[in-house]
Amino acid sequence: MKKVIQPIVLRRRVLANALQTGLLLGAAAMTGAALSLRPAAAQSGPLAGYPSKPINLIVPWPPGGSTDRHLRKFAEIASKYLGQSIIIENKPGAGGMLGPSTMAAAAKADGYTLAQLPMSAFRIPHMQTVSWDPIRDFTYIIGLTGYTFGITVRADSKFKTIQEIVEFAKANPEKLSVGNTGTGTTPHLVIEELGMRTGAKFLHVPFKGNSENTLALLGGHTDALSDATGWGPNVDAGKMRLLMTFGERRTKRWAYAPTAKELGYGIVSNSPYGIVAPKGLDPRIQKHLHDAFRKALDDPEHLKMLDTLDQEYWYKSSDDYLAWAKQTLESERKLIDALGLLKKP
Repeated sequence: MKKVIQPIVLRRRVLANALQTGLLLGAAAMTGAALSLRPAAAQSGPLAGYPSKPINLIVPWPPGGSTDRHLRKFAEIASKYLGQSIIIENKPGAGGMLGPSTMAAAAKADGYTLAQLPMSAFRIPHMQTVSWDPIRDFTYIIGLTGYTFGITVRADSKFKTIQEIVEFAKANPEKLSVGNTGTGTTPHLVIEELGMRTGAKFLHVPFKGNSENTLALLGGHTDALSDATGWGPNVDAGKMRLLMTFGERRTKRWAYAPTAKELGYGIVSNSPYGIVAPKGLDPRIQKHLHDAFRKALDDPEHLKMLDTLDQEYWYKSSDDYLAWAKQTLESERKLIDALGLLKKP
């Protein structure tokens, strides 16, 4: 005889089965969702596994100068924070813009090609027609430092002070040659400004970088040199005489040399620079690079290198660096116009 199940018991069993089935289906759905999310989280776009190979950093100056010395040490330090080596590629020319402009035109925005961006990026577009835009064609990653610029002569030069050089150039227009690192660079423009403020007329002799500039002076082919602290070793060795610097105050290492400001010439310049990538870089890669480079910037070994070169600490976040670039592009136009170097419409 069959056992009769009371309706109330039956209802309880149905409800229990339904509840158990619902829980199982819910758990299965949640498990499926988790499984579907897992590959996306693991891949997480182009940042996953970045960097997986060495990074190329373009230094738009020849080997041996202050920028090259600084960025080689910076790259060495930054490599340990990125977990990949950073390879320096020297690509001088065009006032420091051959390297960055070539990168902007040809390199992939994948975080594996970067460049130092010099101050000439914000001047040359006002002086001549160029194929690149200093704002739109680059992704700004981090601001690093600024230079100490100075004017030197050979140790056996007849010129003992900057005042003697100025007086000679006033009495003998374009007879006193001053080597610099290229048209539109700060070593060029500070001499143009010195001439504008004093009435002196110098002979502008552009080179691709510090190495050529130094060889020309030491070889007796130019009378004076305007450059960043790539001249430091030669000054320390007694081969050159430092006459004047262009900082807000005297340097720590060469404190005997007066500044252009204290001599009444009213010129202060340090030309800050940083690191950029091609336009269109993934923001996550931009942040990853910024964070690693910030650690390298603050690393004691890097701070020691800045002290060796007598260069200032100049940190700018990615957003602040871009904002500074936009402002500087506008302000540099005024300087170019005042020097009479503005391109014709």
